[in-house]
Amino acid sequence: MKNSLLQYKKWRAYRKNVNELSALSNKDLHDLGINRYDIKRVCKQSAL
Repeated sequence: MKNSLLQYKKWRAYRKNVNELSALSNKDLHDLGINRYDIKRVCKQSAL
């Protein structure tokens, strides 16, 4: 049960980060050093 809860929390953090980064402009993403197509990869790395 704890493992399921942990996985859910990781997934929620991943989705939150994807949504927040997706809302940024390309210029803002560039300032952060992230390309739009890298958002999911970056968020997946940070959620683990």
